[in-house]
Formats: sequence, C-alpha cells, structure tokens
Amino acid sequence: MQISEKEKMLKGIGYYTTDPELENDRKRAKTLCFEYNSLSPDKTEERLNIIKQLFGKTKDGILIESNFFCDYGYNIETGERFYANHNCVMLDCNKITFGDYVMVGPNCGFYTALHPLDSETRISLLEYAKPITVGNRVWFGGNVTVLPGVTIGDDTVIGAGSVVTKDIPSGVLAVGNPCKVLRKISPDDKNKYN
Repeated sequence: MQISEKEKMLKGIGYYTTDPELENDRKRAKTLCFEYNSLSPDKTEERLNIIKQLFGKTKDGILIESNFFCDYGYNIETGERFYANHNCVMLDCNKITFGDYVMVGPNCGFYTALHPLDSETRISLLEYAKPITVGNRVWFGGNVTVLPGVTIGDDTVIGAGSVVTKDIPSGVLAVGNPCKVLRKISPDDKNKYN
C-alpha cells in the first residue's frame, strides 16, 4: 500500500514538496496568513477566527501579533494563553506543539523542515521534517530559532538570539548559538523583580 506525500511528511520520512495536495495546502495557509496579516488589530474576533481555521488545535486566550507566517497551519497546536509577538514564522511540515502559557518574543522561528545535505538529492525537492514540542510556561526571547526535532521542557526560558539545536530540559535558562543550559531557574528568580 502506497502512502501519500502528506503522510510521508507527517511520519518524518522523505517526501516531495511538489505534490499537488501539499501545494494546495500551502496555498490555503498562505492565503489565511495574508488575510490575518491584513486585518486591523482591533478586529479581534475576525483574527481569532482565522487562527482557528488555520491551526490544528487552539485553546482560549491565543494572541498572535502580525505579521505571522506558516507553511500548513494544521500542524500547529497551541495551549491556553499562547502569545506570539511580531514576525513569528512556523514552518510546520511536521507538528509544532506548544503547551499552556507560552510566550514567544518578536522575530522567532520554529522550523520543522530538513533538507538533504547531498546537493543532487536536495535539488530534487525531496525534504523531510521532525516535530517541535514546547512545554508549559516557556518564554522565548526575541530572535530565537528552534530547529527540527527539538523538545523544550516546562518552565524554561530561552534567551534572545538563541539557536536551539538540541532538547532543552525543564526549569532552566538556556542561551546561545548553539543554545545551551546556562543555569537552573531558582526560587531566588521568583523574588528578583518584587
């Protein structure tokens, strides 16, 4: 039994982006992103309706600032009170899952797509994708890039400008390129700003 290019994409095996079904799915997502980004910020209900059409799953309290871009939309799932600041890009060729109370700074990117290193294979437009999973109460500073296959644990902060290439555990401050754990978040951090 032969599986479709879309099924291959979601299984994380090589698939061709030129598949007509995938091309149509991307056009749909790009159209919805265009409509979303064209709406006035005071059109709250209309904006939320577009996100609910676009994303695979959302919960209450979602707010995404314009401009926002994604490849498919249906592979994105957000928890309660998800917030993304301006210029967020999600290349959701595979699942991108966010827990509750996630905050994303401006100019962040979440990229599930991978391309072959071999140039002959790469120019055939074969690609594959790995999911990204983000826990609850995670904060991303501005200009963070999260690469394919990464899992980030609960209560973690990813510092501005970081490039997350590997899993990051729960309850830590992680920074850099490549992003590494700087330290655990401690009880002292709770009282620092009071």
